[in-house]
Amino acid sequence: MQRWGDLRKRALTAALLGPAALACMWMGAEWWAGLMAICVAGMAWEWVRLCGGSTRALPGMLVPGVVLLAGLLAVLGLSIWGLLVLAAGAYGAQWVARHPRGPVPPLWLGFGVVYIGLAGIALIELRADDRVGRDNVIFLFLVVWASDISAYLAGRAFGGPRLVPSISPNKTWSGALGGLAGAMLVGLLAAMVFTSDFSVSRVLLVAALLGLAAQAGDLLESWIKRRFGVKDSSGLIPGHGGLLDRLDGVLAAAPVGALIGVLLGAGVHLWR
Repeated sequence: MQRWGDLRKRALTAALLGPAALACMWMGAEWWAGLMAICVAGMAWEWVRLCGGSTRALPGMLVPGVVLLAGLLAVLGLSIWGLLVLAAGAYGAQWVARHPRGPVPPLWLGFGVVYIGLAGIALIELRADDRVGRDNVIFLFLVVWASDISAYLAGRAFGGPRLVPSISPNKTWSGALGGLAGAMLVGLLAAMVFTSDFSVSRVLLVAALLGLAAQAGDLLESWIKRRFGVKDSSGLIPGHGGLLDRLDGVLAAAPVGALIGVLLGAGVHLWR
């Protein structure tokens, strides 16, 4: 039973935070933008702490400032300008960290600006469309959550060979395959609830892409934490560590979902 020891705490936390996130998705783009502002600010704070800096002084304060400004531009319909702000902010954060050289690693600080800010813009863009934005964001999160939960359950239940032991010794091939299967199944069920006319193969393909991106984001976060020698990005969320720990899959899947949305055009479900 030890390998299931943290399941209760994780389930209770998810039961509280999941409905709150879904409520913001449902109530409208303004509520969603407000939630995103809180999340990206929290993740920026965690990132600066990982890098050994502080958001109360330069260069650390640049990270939340830049990602929030980029998100505001996305809310105003100026996502291209938001991306340019992220690029300039990443360069600026690196430059300030080097002059004079301090304890904060410049490249990592700049990477955090893009890593967090790009996902923030993507999530705002996905929700911006009044007709399908709500469905697309809920679909994305359901697929990512299903990938995470299914991978956890399958890995704990079946164990087996490690996926990438040098990065994350607890992740297994059974967990990865279980996570992919869960993402595709939940994606198909969500598409059935939201629409009546869809291609099963396209739904499964989109859900698989988002699920694989979510797992890649999970591995990236594990590698980053190993690089900085920490177990969790913070202790903000009981049973889950910090926001970066909880949203690692979303950080990677959101840009993929937004790119699919751009390729399909405005007013179209991601799986259509």
